[in-house]
Amino acid sequence: MQVYLVGGAVRDALLGREVKERDYVVVGATPEQLIKQGYQQVGKDFPVFLHPKTKEEYALARTERKQGQGYTGFICDFTPDVTLEQDLIRRDLTVNAIAQAEDGTLVDPFGGQSDIENRLLRHVSDAFSEDPLRILRVARFAARYHYLGFSIAPETERLLIAMVKAGELETLTAERVWLECEKSLSDGAFAEFLNTLFKIGGLHVISPTLESQWSDALYQTMQARFDYANKHSITDTALLFSQVTLSLTESDIHTIAQQIRLPNEVRDVALNTVAHRSILTDKQPDCDALLGCFNRLDLWRRPERLNAVLKALEISEQKPVACITQLHQVTEQASAVDPQQFIAQGIKGADIKTALENARLSIIKNYFS
Repeated sequence: MQVYLVGGAVRDALLGREVKERDYVVVGATPEQLIKQGYQQVGKDFPVFLHPKTKEEYALARTERKQGQGYTGFICDFTPDVTLEQDLIRRDLTVNAIAQAEDGTLVDPFGGQSDIENRLLRHVSDAFSEDPLRILRVARFAARYHYLGFSIAPETERLLIAMVKAGELETLTAERVWLECEKSLSDGAFAEFLNTLFKIGGLHVISPTLESQWSDALYQTMQARFDYANKHSITDTALLFSQVTLSLTESDIHTIAQQIRLPNEVRDVALNTVAHRSILTDKQPDCDALLGCFNRLDLWRRPERLNAVLKALEISEQKPVACITQLHQVTEQASAVDPQQFIAQGIKGADIKTALENARLSIIKNYFS
C-alpha cells in the first residue's frame, strides 16, 4: 500500500501559497484494509476514507467511466491494481494532477510542474469534456490564480467554448452552480470568475441579463468593488454577491435566485440594495421616502437589514455613503421612539401607528430638512 499527497495541496505548495487542506490517494489497497486500520469510510459507494486521527481524506486510487449525462454519471473502479497514473489522468488540470510520495518525491506524468512555471491551466486528457462541472472549476481556478499571472491554455479554452456551445452547462444543477459561485466569492476573485465565464460564452449560467450587459467597463467596476472588499476584509457572501446585481432589476434578481438557487439572505440583500440604493445614497434624501425605506426594510425589528444595505453600498462606491453619520443618528433616535408614550396619552387603535410614524418622521426631518 502506497500513500501520496495529491491535488491542491501539492499545487499550492509549489506556488508558495498556504496549504489549507490535504487530500491523499492510496494505491494498492482495499476498503477492508483501510477500515481495519481505523479509517472511516465516507459514503457507501465512493472510496473515500477519513484518517482515524487527522480526519484528512484518503481516497483509493480509481478510474472513472462515463455513463449517462451530467457530472454525476460516472462509474468508479477502485480495485487494488489501479495505478497512480491511472488515478491522476482522470483529474481536470495538469496542475492538479501532481502527486507527492511520502519521501517528498513528486510524481508528475502530465507536465503539471512545467505548466505551473509557465502559469498555464491545461486539461489533462480528452476525458475532461465528460464532466461539465469542470467548466466552472476552471473558471474558478483562472480567477483564483489570476494575480499570479495564470491563464487558460489555448487548447483548453477552445474545449471549454465547445462544451458551453454544446449545452453542457445546462446539465448542472442550480445548487452546484451556486456552490462554485460561493467558492469563487470566498476566493475574493469573483469579478475575474465572471469575466472568464463571459469569455467562454458561459456567463448565462448565472444570468443571461448580466451576460448581455457585460463589458470591459463593467468588469473594471466589479474588480474595483471586490478589491475594496478585500482591502477591508469584507467576506460576507451576501454583501459580495450584491455587487454583481446592482446593474440589474429586481425582476432580474428574482430570476437569478430561481436559476441558481440563491440562499434567501443573499437574495434579500441583493433585492434590498437595488430597491433602496437611490434614496440611501442621496446627500439630501426626501424625508417621507426615507421613512418609507425604513418601513419596508422593517428597520424597527430588523436593523441588520439596513446595515447590510449600507455596507453593500459602501462596497459599490468604495467609500461610505455620503450621509452615513446622519443615517446612523436618525435610525438610532427613530428606533428609540416608544409607542407606550402615545398609549399613556390616551391615543388608541390605529391612531397609535399614525402618532408613531409622525414622531419618526419628525426626527428624520430634524436631520434632512
